[in-house]
Amino acid sequence: MALRRSPSSNCADPWPNGAWFNQVSTVLSESSSIHSDVLYQLSRDLSGSGLKPMPYAVLEPSGLKEEPWEEEFQSLLQRNSMQVSPSEDKIPDVGPPSSPQASGEGLYFSDGQRKVDYVLVFHHRRHGSLRSPTTASVSQDELSIVSNGNFPPPSSSEALAGGGGGLRREDASVGEVFMELGMARGSGAMEAADHEMQLIRQEFEANLLEAGLEVERDRETKTHGPSFTRIHAPWPVLCREAEFLKIKVPTKQSYELKEESGFGSSMSSVWRKVKQPFQPKVPQQDQGSTKFLSHCFSRDKLHMYNITSKDTFFDNATRGRIVYEILRRTVCVRTCQTIGISTLIAKGVYDSAFPLHDGDYKVTGNLEERNDRQVLFEEWARYSAFYKYQPIDLVRKYFGEKIGLYFAWLGVYTQLLIPASIVGIIVFGYGVATVDTNIPSLEMCDERLNFTMCPLCDGACDYWHLSTACGTARASHLFDNPATVFFAIFMSLWAVLFLEHWKRRQISLSFSWDLTGIEEDEEHPRPRYETILLQKQQRKQKKKKKKKKKNEPEKQEDGTVTGKDRWRQKLLSAMAAGVPVPTVIEKLTWKDRLPGYFMNISSILFMFGLTFSAVFGVIVYRITVSALMAMSPDPEIKSNVRVTVTATAVIINLVVILILDEIYGAVALWLTELEIPKTETTFEERLILKAFLLKFMNAYAPIFYVAFFKGRFAGRPGSYVYVFNDYRMEECAPGGCLIELCIQLSIIMLGKQLIQNNIFEIGIPKLKKLIRALKEKEPTQKQKDEEKTPLQWNLDYALAPFEGLTPEYMEMIIQFGFVSLFVASFPLAPLFALLNNVIEIRLDAKKFVTELRRPVAARAKDIGIWYNILSGMGKLSVIINAFVISFTSDFIPRLVYQYMYSPSGTMHGFIDHTLSFFNVSNFRPGTAPHSSDHGDVTVCRYKDYREPPWSSDAYQFSKQYWCVLSARLAFVILFQNLVMFLSLIVAWVIPDVPKTIVEQLKREKKLLVNLFLQEEKEKFQLIQSLFVKDATLHPKSQSPSAGQAFPILGRYSTLPSGPTAPDGPRARCRAASFSQFSEKISSLPRKENANSKHTAV
Repeated sequence: MALRRSPSSNCADPWPNGAWFNQVSTVLSESSSIHSDVLYQLSRDLSGSGLKPMPYAVLEPSGLKEEPWEEEFQSLLQRNSMQVSPSEDKIPDVGPPSSPQASGEGLYFSDGQRKVDYVLVFHHRRHGSLRSPTTASVSQDELSIVSNGNFPPPSSSEALAGGGGGLRREDASVGEVFMELGMARGSGAMEAADHEMQLIRQEFEANLLEAGLEVERDRETKTHGPSFTRIHAPWPVLCREAEFLKIKVPTKQSYELKEESGFGSSMSSVWRKVKQPFQPKVPQQDQGSTKFLSHCFSRDKLHMYNITSKDTFFDNATRGRIVYEILRRTVCVRTCQTIGISTLIAKGVYDSAFPLHDGDYKVTGNLEERNDRQVLFEEWARYSAFYKYQPIDLVRKYFGEKIGLYFAWLGVYTQLLIPASIVGIIVFGYGVATVDTNIPSLEMCDERLNFTMCPLCDGACDYWHLSTACGTARASHLFDNPATVFFAIFMSLWAVLFLEHWKRRQISLSFSWDLTGIEEDEEHPRPRYETILLQKQQRKQKKKKKKKKKNEPEKQEDGTVTGKDRWRQKLLSAMAAGVPVPTVIEKLTWKDRLPGYFMNISSILFMFGLTFSAVFGVIVYRITVSALMAMSPDPEIKSNVRVTVTATAVIINLVVILILDEIYGAVALWLTELEIPKTETTFEERLILKAFLLKFMNAYAPIFYVAFFKGRFAGRPGSYVYVFNDYRMEECAPGGCLIELCIQLSIIMLGKQLIQNNIFEIGIPKLKKLIRALKEKEPTQKQKDEEKTPLQWNLDYALAPFEGLTPEYMEMIIQFGFVSLFVASFPLAPLFALLNNVIEIRLDAKKFVTELRRPVAARAKDIGIWYNILSGMGKLSVIINAFVISFTSDFIPRLVYQYMYSPSGTMHGFIDHTLSFFNVSNFRPGTAPHSSDHGDVTVCRYKDYREPPWSSDAYQFSKQYWCVLSARLAFVILFQNLVMFLSLIVAWVIPDVPKTIVEQLKREKKLLVNLFLQEEKEKFQLIQSLFVKDATLHPKSQSPSAGQAFPILGRYSTLPSGPTAPDGPRARCRAASFSQFSEKISSLPRKENANSKHTAV
């Protein structure tokens, strides 16, 4: 902040009332978010009330001279000036290159040599009205303030009245209080907000220049539209940041990987030949049996690295990451107290920031000259390459480790779905093969048994024969057979095997990608966190000012601070507020986050209630539609009641799930913002947990209802449970609820995959692109004659921004739940998941390569919290499958009947055993069928284990019921413990770290130690040779004493120390370096002292 006197001001001009007046023009920036209150109070004191003119005599007595004030302002200007003048801006403004080839199709600066590593984009906004630069002068001056919005905006009349040109905004300093004496003139054409954004950009880009980056921007000739600022990181900056970020790079040292021998080697070679047709044609995909040692980059060890070209030693992804790290920590102190490009984008200073793609993805020239993006498009992002392996190493090289790990995880998951699909097909085939020999199904289809069942609804429904449900019984056997239990156990072990295999694959990738031993990067606070923290600091400052104001009247009565001294004290305090002083580091506490936590809990509970309400609404729909269709006189409608109601209800469930999915995603984002997480990692983890919790309940609530609640609270004939006192609770189909669970699961799973993949991931982005093209159609037609080939930054800016991997992971995690949680009811779920994932991989690949801007290459050692979610779902699947088999299917009742109640030890008579008797005379009045086509019926049957009406405990649960219930609970315990035990064995047998990786890590560590020792040895020998050579050049000089002729390795410095020669100054001790030695080193004896001792490397 600085104060200065305008050279154009005229202090001697009298005001109409005879007093002298001043115009005080204040240019404030977002740095006023800290001390804007002080300046605002100052401006109020200067202007009397609000922003009105005020006589200068009130501030300065007439007898006071002006010179001391001017001297004081000049001294304050010298001490506190923090001005970034546009005249000091050394960033070149260039127009577009004459031809795309001149700048490498938009990949280089205008000189065609410096590579564009990052692009910043901001918009020139079109203003509806501009202020006139020539307005009538007024007879009084105003306090004009250019602010970030912390000050009350002046009205239009005040703006016009004070629109003088005493302060030229383009000449205003950043963050200075500019006092100008003179009349007011017209304001500039630029809006205050846009001018403030320009000042912030100027300071930010000036700080980037100070950090060593090279910046080039467009010549600002356009009145509206995007403007691009291009950033290049030169070699010294890349080296400095690579050392700071501890980026591992390959050294010249290499070693041969240990190859298998014997039977294992022959099997590996055979397996490689089998996989050869499925490998993508990627250059340098197979590095052979040689691996280069990697080490964290160090500028002192440049000779260790194989640097053939400084332009290509760091690949484009690494260069973009280095520039992003600089952008992330660059501060704006003078214009706005913020850190990093993310905060500036959130404030609207920049529209976006992104690294460039490696040119167009379409191959136009020679196939051998393809860039990485073109290789990825040809070999990875095309549906015709669905049968090929993914080029994971190239994906990691181009997009970074985080995205590479996602596609590697998706590939492992898809590969392991192949054996699960094969086993599921075998189980389904077993059901198809045994459906004609299944005794319970044959008994249900046997019309001779003549089981007369109780009516399905009250009054309008008639009695019916069980043989009419033959089709349902046969379909149920396809999924409810003894092989289902085996498949459930297999899938529980498959989930454990998948997680263990992924851990090994993840560690292998970490080793090959040089991620072992990396440290977590320090993260800067999120923009919203900084904003809330700033508001908290402002509230504290206001409280302190209120306390000071209470004491101010007493001081004024004592005469200690009055008049000019009071104004001077406020001015100095306002200026001092801009000087950084050591303060207590503020942070948000649980009290600040308490409203957000309360809103989170209440909103999540409300969303749960909304999900349950949707499920209950579908239940009511099923009940009412079933009753209405049963009352229909059309026999075809009556016969298709169950199929129609089930199909339409599932479709309604699917539509509701898809709608609530989108709502819950937005709600989870909003709730996470309310928690005010400090860093992006914390924000992402909390967002994932909330979104997963809400979407899990939304997707699986209807399935849980059908699996565990439907038909269990319906009651019995004569004592049914009613909804709204009119409609009976729905019951399971005669073949059991498992077939309905299968229908529900299959339709929801397939519907979500097809609709989300085809509509949400393909259709909506294409629709947005079409709308954007239609909006830009008119200006494009006007400029068609002048239009040139678009540069790469224009093409990339037209792409959609990368918004993270959370939606991609979430879709696969929900699918994993369908595959593992209820797989006992739908053995074909892994097959449909496999078919979906084969398309999903290529769809996501095409989206990343062709439709999204290039994301910043982010380092990651693992998939983060998603692994914990997968592990939790794997354990939950064991429990759910145990309950599905024991309570939803008829597997346990069949076992109990066959081994306890069957006279012949077979399944003959099982259907009759599961049906109870009901005396129709015990119907409640009005609930019996009004008319019946089955003649005189005295007893009907219903599915349950209850005592017959002639028993003393009529309609109570029978002994068979309790026997079956105990068997079901015992099966749950046995199944759960057995699967958990087998899972522990699988996890124990399969080590997390492959043995080969352990051996290679030890070998690399040993080789690196030997490499460094050899380097130190060569360095020491060089120093000794220099001393010997120096001794031969000065034979008459005094030779050093024994034991001190040469420095001792490991104890003393590589340079001797001691008294200097009489004719020269004493040499300064330094650490050994090849460039620090010459032939003119003094060989006089030197005494050892404390300065000569250094720690040996």
